[in-house]
Amino acid sequence: MSSESDSYLDLTNVGLNYRTKQVLANISFSLRRGEIGCLLGPSGCGKTSLLRAIAGFESVSSGGITLNNNSISRVGYSLSPEQRQIGMVFQDYALFPHLNVIDNIRFGLHQLPTQQANERALYFLERIGLVDKEMAMPHELSGGEQQRVALARALAPQPDLLLLDEPFSNLDVDLRESLGKEVRSLLKQTQTTAVMVTHDQHEAFAIADSIGVLRDGALLQWDSAYAIYHQPVNAFVADFVGQGVMLQGTMISLTEVKTTLGCFERKVIAGVDDLIHIGDRVKVLIRPDDIIHQDNSALKAKVIARHFRGAVFLYTLELENKEQVLALVPSHHDHAINEWIGIRLEIDHVVVFK
Repeated sequence: MSSESDSYLDLTNVGLNYRTKQVLANISFSLRRGEIGCLLGPSGCGKTSLLRAIAGFESVSSGGITLNNNSISRVGYSLSPEQRQIGMVFQDYALFPHLNVIDNIRFGLHQLPTQQANERALYFLERIGLVDKEMAMPHELSGGEQQRVALARALAPQPDLLLLDEPFSNLDVDLRESLGKEVRSLLKQTQTTAVMVTHDQHEAFAIADSIGVLRDGALLQWDSAYAIYHQPVNAFVADFVGQGVMLQGTMISLTEVKTTLGCFERKVIAGVDDLIHIGDRVKVLIRPDDIIHQDNSALKAKVIARHFRGAVFLYTLELENKEQVLALVPSHHDHAINEWIGIRLEIDHVVVFK
């Protein structure tokens, strides 16, 4: 998390109530100028409510929000949405059906002289690769093209902050991935600070510099994608982000845990591990990339399910004690259900939960 001195967007202990129901509690995170943050979590966790609070559509019930060192929300004060210099890209694109592509992009530039507005609209039209669709109407565009136009329209006024609410949810999986990379590239080119909401971890990984995992209105972890995946702070984050299983383990020292797959050294994380003691029964997070297929290994596991993913198989493996693990194996290793295969462990991040 960036420090207060260099942060551009700052949320401090933000809470939000709808009538008597608490929707968000003690949300704190910050972004530097040009950083992309993502709010990730299941439906109903408060992601969109938090985005609406940043946009100014909801008033905070506690805490405050500052943007570019200016307070935009605090208890008893809320700067109006149109004064916040915040752009938004919605789930349904919200293009004007009666305006062509260039006029949609130009729509938010009415305060500029005509020539300058035209130049800026054409600049962003070129950035999104739709110069040849300048005069097309929204209904003549594909879903991916409509999303590009919505993004260009939001970026053209050069907002202080861009908010994206589930921007790719209406697109197919392959288009989501490619468009996500394009969006990140465009945001970085224009040095735009952005916050995106999604329930799709792959979108979050593809676009964001920092990711916040929400559950029931609480921000459980705000960190890099790498740390969220490899160093989750609790079992919910571990389960929600990436695939994995929990093996039973026993703490034989404060830094060593014993499992059916062997003993592993782990780093003690201050604060997180205060409740873990020697002798405790614990859960040990094992990711698919922790399990390496090796034919001549003495450690064996039985294939009980397999999912072909092109370059790799995702195998579900059963150990002798009936616990299960997942393994990503190159797809030229084609093993049958109920076949026993050799495995070894390569765990760089030993994550343990009480």
